[in-house]
Amino acid sequence: MFRFFDLEVARTRRLSPGMQRVTFRGAQPGGLAEFASGGRDQRFKLFLPRPESDGPTLPVPVQAGEQWYAAWRAQDPAQRSIMRTYTVREQRREFGEIDVDFALHAEPGPAARWAGGCLAGDRLFALGPTDWENGGVDFRPPAGTDVVLLAGDESALPAIGGILAHLGAGLRVRAWIEVGHPEDVQDLPTWADAEINWLIRDAGTRLTEAVRAADPAALQPYAWIAGESGEVRKLRRYLVGDGNLDRRHVTFTGYWRRGATEEDLLEEATAPISARASATAAS
Repeated sequence: MFRFFDLEVARTRRLSPGMQRVTFRGAQPGGLAEFASGGRDQRFKLFLPRPESDGPTLPVPVQAGEQWYAAWRAQDPAQRSIMRTYTVREQRREFGEIDVDFALHAEPGPAARWAGGCLAGDRLFALGPTDWENGGVDFRPPAGTDVVLLAGDESALPAIGGILAHLGAGLRVRAWIEVGHPEDVQDLPTWADAEINWLIRDAGTRLTEAVRAADPAALQPYAWIAGESGEVRKLRRYLVGDGNLDRRHVTFTGYWRRGATEEDLLEEATAPISARASATAAS
């Protein structure tokens, strides 16, 4: 189950040249009491106020209920709140806070621009989980998993950090994380037996090449990969093809796609099947 939460910025912190952390709390006392992050790679929706607006408004009428998405799409695109999907980096229930880390790209989109300029007290709405086990958590290794492979770019870094914090002692983990700057390397605490490999984009070696060179498929791991859609697809093809991994043991998610906005991806996802097939054939 998910519902809308009225949030305000508690504080911000620049973690590195490429990452901004925004800590949210409920705009009203106890406003996050029902927010129930499942940890790991928990995703949820943020609804950003438009730059020209006076402030945030509820993205859809309360009575829309489970039909919120249809109600949101029915609004004028030039007027409705800007929706983006993000990861809960950490929830501190005792303080009524959640952290969200925003990747700051060279050409920032509306969410990165908002995160880079927001101040304490700024408000927005979020659609978040009210159950610990919910459809917004994708990291689900099968029973008996003793090796985990994690791979992603900076957009996946908050999720990888959340996954590592969730894992127990003794589990073997191999992780590859591609970031833009040496200063973007973070300390990622975990109880797991983790080998974390940081790749600096301008240094040459890219994510898929680094994973292939390590031949992780010999370990037959459960693999979780996320980031730019094209790179994610390429890495999955390698793991399932040359790596001969069971495709049921590979979780992959395109968090973004080069040259496309989230609105573009939503339009594609909701287009009629015939239209999607025509677009694929033409590309």
